[in-house]
Amino acid sequence: MKEKEHTYQFDNGYRIREAQLADAEAIFNALDTNREYFSKWLYFVPYMQSVEDEIGFLEETLSVPYESRDIVFVIEKEGQLAGLIGFVNTNRQSNKTEIGYWLLPDHQGKGVIIQAVTHLTTWAFNEWGMNRVKIQCAVENTESNRVPQRLGFTKEGIEREGQLLPSGEYADLCFYSMLKNEWNR
Repeated sequence: MKEKEHTYQFDNGYRIREAQLADAEAIFNALDTNREYFSKWLYFVPYMQSVEDEIGFLEETLSVPYESRDIVFVIEKEGQLAGLIGFVNTNRQSNKTEIGYWLLPDHQGKGVIIQAVTHLTTWAFNEWGMNRVKIQCAVENTESNRVPQRLGFTKEGIEREGQLLPSGEYADLCFYSMLKNEWNR
């Protein structure tokens, strides 16, 4: 049974909505145009070589029953893709999930990800029944680490060489978490 599609409009003209197959071309083009930039931190960029690859990712995600799957959201402004955010590695038995995100360079520094993570964290706790939300970022990805830090997530530690990057190097990962009883928003 599919829940009502989730959309949310921010005050600054941005909104998030659940990704659809029709978004595949815009997502691929955004990654492809910014391939060098995103390859620095996002392990999956080399695997997205065509619109068909993006369609495959979305089809795989959307084929899992709604109550069991991770959820991908498009971040957009005036109908134009600005980035993606979503719930990944969700474990319903333990009521925990992780939020992952990326944002096109032109949209960074405007508080978009802070608003989106705030909204999804609140939704995870209040609507989805989660008890724990995690965010992980490469240690050297300063901008991405600022998001959980600004929102009061607890830094739990560092996983040494926890992610293989497209460059062939390993990145250390910072892990942050927020528990439902700690979230005051």
